[in-house]
Amino acid sequence: MPDSNVHAPSLAKLLTHHSEKWRRFDRDVLPLSIAEMDFPIADPIRTVLHEMVTQSDLGYLGSVPELGQGFAQFAAARWNWAVDTSQVSIAADVGVAVVEVLRVFTKPGDKILINSPVYQNFYNWIHETYLEKIDLPFTRTDSDEGLNNPWQLDLDAVENIYANGLKVHLLCSPHNPLGRIFSKAELTRIADMAKKYNVLVISDEIHAPLTYISSDFTPFLDVSDAAREVGITVTAASKGWNIAGLKCAIIISQNDAIKATLDELPMAVHFRASILGAFASATAFADGGVWLDSVMKQLDHNRYLIRDLLAAKLPSVKYHIPHNSYLAWLDLSTLHLGQDPSATLLEKARIAFNPGHSYGLQCSQYVRLNFATSPEIITEAIERVINTL
Repeated sequence: MPDSNVHAPSLAKLLTHHSEKWRRFDRDVLPLSIAEMDFPIADPIRTVLHEMVTQSDLGYLGSVPELGQGFAQFAAARWNWAVDTSQVSIAADVGVAVVEVLRVFTKPGDKILINSPVYQNFYNWIHETYLEKIDLPFTRTDSDEGLNNPWQLDLDAVENIYANGLKVHLLCSPHNPLGRIFSKAELTRIADMAKKYNVLVISDEIHAPLTYISSDFTPFLDVSDAAREVGITVTAASKGWNIAGLKCAIIISQNDAIKATLDELPMAVHFRASILGAFASATAFADGGVWLDSVMKQLDHNRYLIRDLLAAKLPSVKYHIPHNSYLAWLDLSTLHLGQDPSATLLEKARIAFNPGHSYGLQCSQYVRLNFATSPEIITEAIERVINTL
């Protein structure tokens, strides 16, 4: 199928895939948990991978200036952000990038701030680097009509934490699982506070390419001079173009002093990435725009399909339309599915959702649903939930 008209294949075809999403559960389970998309990859990515494999071009990863150039091209076109490509480096994935950055900027026992509910591996990265976790959760308001995101972060409370010896704020921007995009005003204040209190802000922006046309994403490092003085971005093409298994991410700074510290990263941080991943990522950023736009149209349809299905069949379930990516955050508390609704639905409905408690203990009645698939599979999932009640 052409990149201008991308659709997910049938469930029977998807069941032949080898990824964790499709091999983790029994074949009768509908897997809507692991954050990968079911769509065929972009033609330019397929072409570069085919050429490299055909030519046995599978050696060690060397210099790939094309990756920084491709990302800079994408950032300029999508966000009007002028990236200094000399401050773009490679790591195996975003998790590796965050851990290695923390190792050169912190020491065990330093305090790091997160805002739950948040991507579950944030907790693993903090544990791996022996840092002291400070959690200031988002709070849910009643403002969830239309495209309003009901989750808010108390920036006054953030400042109080900054003022009490915080070393790092690990920001999920755009936010997983809340589908929330920080405003430029919010990011500007975070940058100003971080500069005032000497806090490093690491912004995980892996979901940024998957921003809907109705929303505006602002890269943290493009917010202000203060942001560039205190900030590091980690991101990848892996989520936006569905190539996580190729293992490549990038670390971005836009400040000479921060770059000098990043230069202390071990050489292995670069070499542990994949040569296929690096060139596929460069191609995604430079030439994957048509495919991405087509996928975003399908995801836009799917996010509203979930709203309509829930309104018609499960109206008590709380759902806000995400501004970004393909993750629906569903409050199932009114369905009375037990202590862990995801476990109940796996057992009784044969659907795999992510359990809310893995993102924040206060969200035990939530599940995360991956809707980067066909409308038919999404509809089947909602029907299976109904049949368990």
